[in-house]
Amino acid sequence: MRSSHNSPRIEQAAVKKLLEFVESRQDARPTGDLEQFERDVRALVMEVERELVEEELARYDIDLEVIEVDGIRHRRVQRCAETYFGAAGELRVTRSLYSTREDGVRCVCPMELRAGILEGRWTPLAAKQATWAVAHMTPQEGEDLFRMVGGMSPSKSSLDRLPKLLGRRWEEERLHFEEELRVSEPIPAEATTLAVSLDGVMLPMKDGARAQKRERAKARGKKLAGPTGYQEVACGTVSFLDAEGERLSTIRLARMPEPKKETLKLMLEEEVRGALQSRPDLRLVKIADGARDNWTYLDELPAGEAVVDFYHAAEHLHGAVVAAYGETSRTGQAQFEKLRHLLRHDERGVDKVIRAVRHLRQRFPRRTQLDVEVKYFQRNRKRMRYARAAARGLPIGSGVVEAACKTLVAQRMKRSGMRWRDEGGQAILTLRGLVQSNRFDRAWKLLAGTYKRSVTLPGNLLPFPDRVAA
Repeated sequence: MRSSHNSPRIEQAAVKKLLEFVESRQDARPTGDLEQFERDVRALVMEVERELVEEELARYDIDLEVIEVDGIRHRRVQRCAETYFGAAGELRVTRSLYSTREDGVRCVCPMELRAGILEGRWTPLAAKQATWAVAHMTPQEGEDLFRMVGGMSPSKSSLDRLPKLLGRRWEEERLHFEEELRVSEPIPAEATTLAVSLDGVMLPMKDGARAQKRERAKARGKKLAGPTGYQEVACGTVSFLDAEGERLSTIRLARMPEPKKETLKLMLEEEVRGALQSRPDLRLVKIADGARDNWTYLDELPAGEAVVDFYHAAEHLHGAVVAAYGETSRTGQAQFEKLRHLLRHDERGVDKVIRAVRHLRQRFPRRTQLDVEVKYFQRNRKRMRYARAAARGLPIGSGVVEAACKTLVAQRMKRSGMRWRDEGGQAILTLRGLVQSNRFDRAWKLLAGTYKRSVTLPGNLLPFPDRVAA
């Protein structure tokens, strides 16, 4: 019995063609069109790569009467050719199919299982390149890019479908994958501070229940205005900083809309607890805007410094001054600049701001916005010790998570005309988050590894005589 593909050895015609081309150019004059020359060379090299990969992929095939896949016996039912996506273009390989011959059970291809072919079509490298591309650009842009670069040329529909399939598999193993990433990821040795933050950004949804929301609003007598087809994507960051407050690295996470950002909060908690378990000496800083739900969650994390983003606090201070003096008042502008400086640099700045806003409320009792702002500063008073935090090298702004809302979500997913469903949107957020967290390569090994399966002889008595380990 042979486990090889039982086909004649490939003649490597593409290699011969490339060598002939090289020889023909040894003493030739310039072609006069360097761009076309580069295209010709690349086409020949890609042809060689395709031929070599086809031959190598065929070595993974098994042509026996019976095999076992994960201990389950399968019998050979067919031998036929199939086309695969390789990094250099389409690959045509003959392989054997096996079945348990049970109703409703699909055939398996040991060649695909042993080589780790993804989603029945993609070689590992081709799938990785395509996935990375779609994490950064639309499927149409990806199709255009691959066509221009040369090599493989997947269609827009293939590039749209692949991340959804991979995202589905990632979700099935997400908790395990995330744990593996944390364990294998070293914390920067110079890190002294761990900063965690969360925020949200509105995203247009295909299933955003726009019509239902408008009907409910109409029934309540409300105006039919606003982005009713939008829902909030949750974003979170975990950053490591040095003693001077310089950011060393950041883990960026995002989840499609769900009640109270539940999954994102669990993910952030695992990241924080994992980091503190590895480095209990790290100082924990929790940063967010003043939204109550954010702090209900952050206050439940391990003890640390709590900081309301300074720039959100300054916006509330500006709102109070404008409510009192008006938008264009020079007196109001001067008052705002003075109070903003106190809030940022004075050890008791927040107390002085609260007194000042209370005073404005007494002077302008009909300006109800002043009541709102007084309560805001009172509620967050303990989280506004900016001078003390900055003196200790701790961050006082949530700019990192706000940037994640922009670069992780908005830049890729809020282009003109885009609307999303949960599955497709989460696939992009997961992949893009891994890229922006410098985790993509390690995450890819985990994900691609799930497409490999154990294929053996019945009883596992004999090893396969070819060069590829089962």
